Amino acid sequence: MSWTDDRVEILKKMWGEGQSASQIAKELGGVTRNAVIGKVHRLGLSNRNGGGGSKAAAKDKAAPRAAAKPRAAAKRPEPKKKVAVEPPAPETRVAVHVRKPIVPAGQPLPPQRSANEISPEALASVKEVEKGAKKLGLMELTERTCKWPIGDPATEEFWFCGLPSETGKPYCEAHVSVAFQPMSSRRDRKR
Repeated sequence: MSWTDDRVEILKKMWGEGQSASQIAKELGGVTRNAVIGKVHRLGLSNRNGGGGSKAAAKDKAAPRAAAKPRAAAKRPEPKKKVAVEPPAPETRVAVHVRKPIVPAGQPLPPQRSANEISPEALASVKEVEKGAKKLGLMELTERTCKWPIGDPATEEFWFCGLPSETGKPYCEAHVSVAFQPMSSRRDRKR
């Protein structure tokens, strides 16, 4: 499809009348909406005040704009006023999320609730095992080493157990006894 003089005149006329690029493309046939938009810009018709013009006219119109004074800053909309919200009625329950305190690096962690559920015998065996642990760093761990973390990760006194792990488990025998609880004990605890 080529832009003949007749087609360009139809384009200018319809554009001046305020027709959309889609409507003009439909009227002309064999041309897309984007082709119409491109031609409108090449002809300098992009502003819709009054219709047709040529490239020279478009350049003449553009020249005074460059010399014009910069526009004043647009007024910013006033900020929305805050609306007072009534507090909930006393009988309404409100969920409150309580954050746990952050313990600075190097200080011992507060006692964990789950430690109370572990038998004292299991804790004693874990303490004995940790005394003989290999004390591996993260990059030294393999499939066959216990990956139980010991200490505070924010300090240099942090390491992994490193003893041989049980088959199919990430931890050694002592740490498996602490990490994994039998199903029946979990059921009993919920009651």
